[in-house]
Amino acid sequence: MKIIVYPHDLSLGGSQLNAIEIAAAVASRGHEVAVFGRPGALVPRIRQLRLEFIEAPQSGRRPSPPVVAALARLIAERGIDVVHGYEWPPALEARLSVRRHPSAVAVATVMSMAVAPFIPRAMALLVGTQEIADTERTSGRHRVGLLEPPVDLEFNDSHAELGQAEFRRRFSIDDSRFTVTTVTRFAHELKLEGVLAAIDAIAALNHSLPTRLVLVGDGPARPVVEQRAREANERVGPGTIVLTGQLDDPRAAYATADIALGMGGSALRALAFRRALVVQGELGFWQLLTPESSGRFLVTGWYGIGDSSTDGAPALERILRDILPDARRRAELGEFGRELVERRFSLDRAAELQLAQYRLAREHPAGRGESFRADGAAFLRYGSYYLRKRVRRARGTEPADDFNANTVRAAAKATEASRP
Repeated sequence: MKIIVYPHDLSLGGSQLNAIEIAAAVASRGHEVAVFGRPGALVPRIRQLRLEFIEAPQSGRRPSPPVVAALARLIAERGIDVVHGYEWPPALEARLSVRRHPSAVAVATVMSMAVAPFIPRAMALLVGTQEIADTERTSGRHRVGLLEPPVDLEFNDSHAELGQAEFRRRFSIDDSRFTVTTVTRFAHELKLEGVLAAIDAIAALNHSLPTRLVLVGDGPARPVVEQRAREANERVGPGTIVLTGQLDDPRAAYATADIALGMGGSALRALAFRRALVVQGELGFWQLLTPESSGRFLVTGWYGIGDSSTDGAPALERILRDILPDARRRAELGEFGRELVERRFSLDRAAELQLAQYRLAREHPAGRGESFRADGAAFLRYGSYYLRKRVRRARGTEPADDFNANTVRAAAKATEASRP
């Protein structure tokens, strides 16, 4: 097959890394795969994996007519069989690009916490958790499959030499404290609450247990994170909270941690490095990964929802106070995590599942009438979404990533409604 993989952007992030690494695994099975997108921090990784990179035009408003036209030209010129868009803008642009090319099919993957309702229901769709797949099937979407975020286990391995000594020297990480690490994006939705709770928890923990928090990442909420980190370092002492900024290769950060915090793909990569993991969520959710707790994450994904944001810092402090001094327990949990990702989240398994979805989409495409109806309904839903978005923007209440926030907000409302 000839395949175009189109991540939503090429900055560092879990969905983008998944797209690129699965693309390389698919290519290794004899298929012709190219990655399409705007240049970003992940282009060196694309080239390292020996994939072709095709630069997309500037998008502007999404879905973007210039992007759709560029994809359509690639389909015509190269005889592309599959255009695979990750997250909703590339999914819509992929769908529009194949409409005049019946020999090509569009496939979507959504790793956000909710699926945009205007992705056409006749499109083949892959999602990252069983819970989301079940929700989409209940809503009437029948062409949906499960592909949990995979991990490149050869690339992400603590036994490799990754420049750990240089990383420690650069960021003044010594053995005088335990090291807790998270690799994340400083986004206002989904991530920020947990990052701030982690800063507060580490500051409180230092009164009796010397610990540092290493925050690897960047994003629009960075000024908020920097301010909270500065306040914690002034209270507790320099080096308590370490901000590295964005690292093109964060593997040394995982490898030098005593314990990792994370959600989604970042959580799984921490497990690949044999690190004990505390799973981060929202509304105060933190939970240590153990054999007993793992079942919930295999259904809901590497994430959770608590009862109140104010619970977050105390909850994380309690978990860390218990697990950090116990090196044997941390090692046992680290080995359990590595075994789990080897068994269930390997890149080889993901490549086979993705190829099966491509074949299914090509061998059983939606009929012309079904596609027409699905596209029309999606267009109406997108129009409604766009109008609401314009109203929220005018009011100053527009979220930066509403499909990572929707599920959480619905759960929060349900929780509040159930309280007396």
